[in-house]
Amino acid sequence: MKIIDLNKSIYDLSQRYPEIIDIMIHLGFQDIGKKGMLNTAGRIMTISKGALMKGIEMDVIRKEFEDRGFYIK
Repeated sequence: MKIIDLNKSIYDLSQRYPEIIDIMIHLGFQDIGKKGMLNTAGRIMTISKGALMKGIEMDVIRKEFEDRGFYIK
């Protein structure tokens, strides 16, 4: 089972599950796909913090990840 810990940085999560970057871009986090963003902001940014900044509902994020086989911790 693929587990997403919302307290971990996007960088850390992507090291274990590289496919989360495409999921996040699909959800509206386009900036994380820009060159260098994962290695800079991604090291301190969590999915929850990013959702708050972008105004994306956590329920939408949770459903998308669950639909793609992830369990949200």
